[in-house]
Amino acid sequence: NAVLAQPSLAGLHFTGSTGVFQSMWQTVGQTLARYGQYPRLVGETGGKDFVLAHPSADAAALSVAILRGAFEYQGQKCSAASRMYVPSNLWPRVRQQLADGLAAMKMGDVRDFSNFVGAVIDRRAFDKISGYQKLAKDTAKVLAGGSSDDSEGFFVEPTFVQVDGPKHRLMQEE
Repeated sequence: NAVLAQPSLAGLHFTGSTGVFQSMWQTVGQTLARYGQYPRLVGETGGKDFVLAHPSADAAALSVAILRGAFEYQGQKCSAASRMYVPSNLWPRVRQQLADGLAAMKMGDVRDFSNFVGAVIDRRAFDKISGYQKLAKDTAKVLAGGSSDDSEGFFVEPTFVQVDGPKHRLMQEE
């Protein structure tokens, strides 16, 4: 709240819970007259972040952005890309580059910096994510990944799934 009390506050980009972001907006709104200008508040509080590609996009750059946006921090970040819309002219190259990128993505102990993906945070996260992997295997097309292992830690392989419609559960639930 000390930051929000500054008359020079120009803007803030927040990633976290909905409740905290709403309280920030409430504080700014109640004290709007104290600011030198209207502060810009941007909040990422979860949800189904997406990547929308234009037909003129560079397929290689798009693929790297999708891999990093989706799988950094095991996808356990409010801003994780969890769905994408790729034009048909790019799809064959992007699909192959994503599959190749996932195959090359090392998973293991985070103390080994050659690993890009570590374990998810706890049993609850593991069960939820591996449940979505099962849903994907049963109702969609798994293009890469899809396995999980809790024998030592909670490791969930990055998974790349194709669904045919925007109403599929995987397109609507975080």
